[in-house]
Order: sequence, then C-alpha cells, then structure tokens
Amino acid sequence: MFEPIEIPFGCVMMFNVVDLKDGVTVSDVELALGEMCNVVKNTYGNDEGGFIAGQVYKYSGFVSKEGSVGATPDDKSAAAKIKQGELAIVTFWKSFEQHEKSHADKIFKEKFSALAEFCDDTYELGYEMLWQGVPE
Repeated sequence: MFEPIEIPFGCVMMFNVVDLKDGVTVSDVELALGEMCNVVKNTYGNDEGGFIAGQVYKYSGFVSKEGSVGATPDDKSAAAKIKQGELAIVTFWKSFEQHEKSHADKIFKEKFSALAEFCDDTYELGYEMLWQGVPE
C-alpha cells in the first residue's frame, strides 16, 4: 500500500480534484475513499483494466509563489475563482479509453457515488505524459 510506484513512459495521468461539502472532513471520507481506491486497484489493475498506480493527496495550504504565474489560491481577489479542493486523486493508466471503461463499470460507480455524497464538486482532468526523469 505504501511502496514506491513506477510510472511507465507513455501512460496517461488522471488528476481528480475533490471539493468536500462544508463541514465534511477528510476523516469523514476516508472509508469511502479507501474502498473506491481498493476497487480500482484490485479490479482494473491488469492489462485489460489498464490501471498502473495511484496516489491520494490532502491539500495542505502551501502555495508556491516561485512556481506560479498569475492568480493563486492565497490571492484574495482570485480565491473565489480557484477551487483547489481538499483532496487530489492522481491515477496512472495505460490509456484514457481504459480509464473511461473502468469508470463506467457498475462496481466503480457504486464506490464513487459513496464518495460523491460528501462532495460539492469533483472533476477529473486527463494528461498525456511528455517527459519524465530522475536525478543522475
């Protein structure tokens, strides 16, 4: 569960922002989130399913001024426009088509619906890998 992951070149990365309802904490969603992630890993983690690996992050409030251009979440004038969400779910897939097929599956939809009950908003953006590297 907490081992390092290896991401093969050419995969797609899905970035899901989860905005919890007011009053809902990360602790409140841990079971639903864990069950959903477990279903993805155990059901779609093969050649046919296409799931490679995933990670879940909790927003901690730090914003890089050095790595940002334009409005940031701590800029009062932009705060209402930027939804960073409380959680980010990052998953890696062999293809976007495999991701979409898995997420259309009944078993995934049941687990995702349980998490979505706690959310004001959730959206998932897809990215194609252009570069990766490690220190030499």
